[in-house]
Amino acid sequence: MTAVHRISAVALALTLAGVTAATASTPAPTPHWAQLQTHQLPNPAQREEGDGEDALEVADMAEQYAQQRSLPADTVSAAALIAARAAAQWMPQARARSTELTTTGMNPEPAGYTDPVWSNLGSGFQSVAGRTTSLAVSGSTMYAGAADGGVWRSTDGGRHWVSIWDHKPTLSIGTLTITTDKALWVGTGEANTNSDSYLGVGIYRSTSGGSSLSRVGGSELMNHQVFRIVDDGMGTVYAATSQGLYRHSSTSAAGAWQLILKPDPNPTGSPYATSFITDVVVRPGSGGKQVLAVLGWRNGSSYNGFYLSRTGGARGSFARITPGGAIDAEDIGRTTFAYSTKGDRLYAVVQSPEALLAGEDSVLQGVYVSATGNPAGPWRKIADADSLMKTGSALTFEGYHPGIQAWYNQFLTVDPADAKHIYVGLEEVYESRDGGATFTTISPYWNYGLACGDACPKTTHPDQHAVAIAGGKVVIGNDGGVFSRPTSKVGSGSWTSLNATLRTLQYYDAAAGKMGPGTAYWGGLQDNGTSLIKPGGTPIEPAGGDGGYVLVDPANANRAVGEYVGLLMYSTTDGGHSFTTISPVCGGYRGANCDPGARFIAPFQADVKNTNTWVAAGTKVWRTTKGWATTCSGTTCDWKPVHTFGTDGAGLSRMGTALAANGATIYAGWIDGIASPSPTFATGIDTNYGGSWHRITSPVLPNRFVAGLTVDPANPAHVYAVYNGYSRRWIPGGGEGVVFESTSGGRTWRNISGNLPDARGDALAIVGGNLVLGTDVGVFLATTSAPTMWRRAPGLPNSSANSVRPVPGAQAVVIGTHGRGTWRIDF
Repeated sequence: MTAVHRISAVALALTLAGVTAATASTPAPTPHWAQLQTHQLPNPAQREEGDGEDALEVADMAEQYAQQRSLPADTVSAAALIAARAAAQWMPQARARSTELTTTGMNPEPAGYTDPVWSNLGSGFQSVAGRTTSLAVSGSTMYAGAADGGVWRSTDGGRHWVSIWDHKPTLSIGTLTITTDKALWVGTGEANTNSDSYLGVGIYRSTSGGSSLSRVGGSELMNHQVFRIVDDGMGTVYAATSQGLYRHSSTSAAGAWQLILKPDPNPTGSPYATSFITDVVVRPGSGGKQVLAVLGWRNGSSYNGFYLSRTGGARGSFARITPGGAIDAEDIGRTTFAYSTKGDRLYAVVQSPEALLAGEDSVLQGVYVSATGNPAGPWRKIADADSLMKTGSALTFEGYHPGIQAWYNQFLTVDPADAKHIYVGLEEVYESRDGGATFTTISPYWNYGLACGDACPKTTHPDQHAVAIAGGKVVIGNDGGVFSRPTSKVGSGSWTSLNATLRTLQYYDAAAGKMGPGTAYWGGLQDNGTSLIKPGGTPIEPAGGDGGYVLVDPANANRAVGEYVGLLMYSTTDGGHSFTTISPVCGGYRGANCDPGARFIAPFQADVKNTNTWVAAGTKVWRTTKGWATTCSGTTCDWKPVHTFGTDGAGLSRMGTALAANGATIYAGWIDGIASPSPTFATGIDTNYGGSWHRITSPVLPNRFVAGLTVDPANPAHVYAVYNGYSRRWIPGGGEGVVFESTSGGRTWRNISGNLPDARGDALAIVGGNLVLGTDVGVFLATTSAPTMWRRAPGLPNSSANSVRPVPGAQAVVIGTHGRGTWRIDF
């Protein structure tokens, strides 16, 4: 996996701008600005090589998702994931039934949900799915690649989608390409340098529309992320990856990939100096001779820049070139290229490492054109943040301008029928029909604050990643799925959501509760807020932005708590129609004891004996006994700190990772504030079992991320701990085991992993006499009386099961997967 994620653009901008969702034209207060500014900045010791002091706030905030899966190492080989999946497939199946709950796209603007801070009503987003990273079109067939949801195929313009990828080793997709022989090529490993993506396991090829796929080559591209695959039309394909540029025959899957460009020698083995080749293009009309690539590591390096081969892309034929004209050759970060059909015009979107490190409100160096198609230029700037703000953009407020996440949001394409008709994707989508002389924002970030007000046409979800033009339509992929509109359309609007059956939502957590005679399900998602599925209903999004943990009253699902990043919690007692912000982090709450920090996705739980007693964790453990009457604002807060985790060897505050409570007893997992590999790296569990807080020590427990804690409702001394990451086979110092049990309040432990695969554990639930464990390679069941004998739950796709929660009144659990929505397992 990569080591970097991003904060949700929707939620961050909502927080910074203070924009209401009640109407499209009326701004609301800015209640969360202070929290974001005071508690979300990463520690300097957590930064990557070459980072500025406070420059990567947006890029670094969610770094933890990847770290928890690799610590105490920097990264883990994708071979570990393959081995774990293979082991899981050989396990006996449990007698259980898996049912998919999120069978449709999610409605982000449900009628009647008008909370003035958290609702999306009026945004114009339309039906949404999970993050779409790549698109490809072949005739009437369309393919979509998802961040952790695999590859989907549609033969009717996106009205109906079918998964063709559920049982591959990884569902993390970087790019899709259709070659001249109509073969589908799939590059695995999402390449957006964000944290919640996995390293790839190679590139696959299909000549049957995805019905059967063969991995191309051997293990050469294991652990790579693939930015783009390009066919030169002369029998060769090129793969731009996170570890260099490769090439292979386009007519066969046989034979090894050849590494042809890897400029950075990376003598120290840094995970950030691996030669991120963010794009490669072959100039049309050159007979495959002119191949242009860019090393575009987002933070910059002495090797970043353009590399050109004029002799067909052979190893040793690439030379670094200095682009002439307006491009600053010393400030080239992530870059995307696009040629016109004839190769007579070349466009580029260039991110600026200098702006990223300086923490500026846009990190876009600019959009450029070489009017002759010559990679050496001269290049002319045709757009930048300032000019794009004047084209109908919604990103005109302080601190958040077009290109603020250009290291993460990028696409660029040229209309095959018109060399001057281009589409540029950043957070928004921009179009030019005159070669860049003028632009129009055709998909604003949202409709709030625009002059058209309530009359604005529907837009799309923000944060753009993929684009394709075919059949008279432009199709885009972003953090909300897939959207399209006619290429003939001028101005904004006319977008159609294609997400009705694209089932790729990315959950961090999901929980269930009774609602009338049925069961309702709440969940927190990546960039799609907090969701609710009412009995017999489809998913809606009462609260926008990023979601995180959820807490639901088992007896009344109208009462729930959701979370924006960093323990910014909000509660509802009316099923999400209105919310009250109840966070103890510094900012909205200004008490002297406020919490100065929390993890990106920070834990909170209800007491297993009392749904009105809650615990939460940032740098401290917090407790409230007032349930849904809890308030916290100004200098008054019903949350009370009951424990502080202390500081690590670098003097940084430790932060909570997992919680469980039974009456007066609390168990709290924590991680060092540095949260990255170091000789003194440590995680652990603190508890007050026995009456006073103390740190658990045990030679049985591994030194890995504590992902889950579950306490027996009948016995506060009986607790289970779930660990993320892999064993010492894959991670030096990783120890052994996934799940552990203590019946003595943590004094002694036993490893109950038994026949489980060596996989990343995520969460565990106790349902009757059963244990249900969620991992990155599936869900497993055992009994409390024979907890080392595990069976695999059938019927689930190969997506990570980030959360497992009991369904009240049933022998069942609800599973939140990070890429394939929510599922229910009855057993």
